[in-house]
Amino acid sequence: MKRFLALLAAGATAMGLTVLAGPPAAAATGCKVEYTVASQWEGGFQGGVKVTNLGDPVNGWQLKFTLPGSGQKVVQGWNATWSQSGSTVSAAGIDWNKNLATGGTADLGFVGSFTGSNPQPTGFTLNGVACTGSVGGGGGDDGPPPATGDGTPVGTNGQLHVCGTNLCNQYNRPIQLRGMSTHGLQWFSKCYNNASLDALANDWKADLLRTAMYVQEDGYETDPAGFTNKVNGLVDMAEARGMYALIDFHTLTPGDPNYNLDRAKTFFASVAARNAAKKNVIYEIANEPNGVSWAGIKSYAEQVIPVIRAADPDAVVVVGTRGWSSLGVSDGSNESEVVNSPVNATNIMYAFHFYAASHKDNYRATVSRAASQLPLFVTEFGTVSATGGGALDRASTTAWLDLLDQLKISYANWTYSDANESSAAFKPGTCDGGDYGSSGVLTESGALLKSRISTPDNFPTS
Repeated sequence: MKRFLALLAAGATAMGLTVLAGPPAAAATGCKVEYTVASQWEGGFQGGVKVTNLGDPVNGWQLKFTLPGSGQKVVQGWNATWSQSGSTVSAAGIDWNKNLATGGTADLGFVGSFTGSNPQPTGFTLNGVACTGSVGGGGGDDGPPPATGDGTPVGTNGQLHVCGTNLCNQYNRPIQLRGMSTHGLQWFSKCYNNASLDALANDWKADLLRTAMYVQEDGYETDPAGFTNKVNGLVDMAEARGMYALIDFHTLTPGDPNYNLDRAKTFFASVAARNAAKKNVIYEIANEPNGVSWAGIKSYAEQVIPVIRAADPDAVVVVGTRGWSSLGVSDGSNESEVVNSPVNATNIMYAFHFYAASHKDNYRATVSRAASQLPLFVTEFGTVSATGGGALDRASTTAWLDLLDQLKISYANWTYSDANESSAAFKPGTCDGGDYGSSGVLTESGALLKSRISTPDNFPTS
């Protein structure tokens, strides 16, 4: 397991929550708890709990503790099923962490609120047995490691995770990643080489490379091994430059991701196993579901995510949404269907896509509302119309990017390519040469995006 679990432990500790579980097959005879406060702000905090089973193996566990302060409440938690009755907080193990062998650990996190003071939780028990351990304000042996000092996005932020509705770094602080998406690897592989990725990392100062691996349209289904290798190669190239790599399983036609369920399981089992030790990988499991209900998308996600988790339990997973990842807006719906029936998984985000000339005020209003309830990631957007062509809509693009900056929503622009369409960052023919850094090779869209992405990130590290 990577640092994510330690960070969650720190978060859960801060909130003083109790973990609930189903009836144990065997009672715990001893346990240890490490509780830390990851961060605190006016009226709120994020805590982490790491619980270690020192007794017999248990099949189903329940951790409980008391929040003694006035008005202390658990607002949201992860890696367990959380509940609160009065001052008693409970968290129950979920399907993938409910079994604890002797010496086994579970790491939990939560966000809480309080009024007045914020005293530490007390009375931790595991399946009714009192736990020993430590309660502290964060840091120490279980805190995140210091930044590497290399100044790159990955070097600064480390392993990412979802906390509340935000994408957070190893310091449990919300961050925004800004970057570019490739075009289809079957058509534009020549655009992705050492020179172009050096330009993206050093000239654009991008945080993120999204690798768009089409499944149909002469993509993955024609050569699974070959396209898997292309994706892994780009993950390595992004890692070498300190950028995050978003692996996009680019399903578009047919729009029901369940059509590609078996392919998705095969692909993600492979790339997750191969890249599990890396800190820079994010998985996007379905690009733009369309012509399919949210229930169908949710079912797909709940079958694919466990495949990833089996190999890589810590990485962030992004789930596509209805209506070409519009949170259902393009199908006449809205974010409520996701809010009311979220995917049954932790450490996930939901995709939102827009094209600035086609998607304007009503789409922005949806994102503004949804961002307070759902962790969103704009894994694809364009500055032009939804066709990928037409004139750049500078006013709408600027309004969108200002909103995403304000809400700290990460994004990847379509596309870092020289496709003969106005959404491309480079003029046609650029990828036949070796110049990706000069202003002369940029389209109007490319120049606008480079000017936005290359501004300082100012990632928080404390």
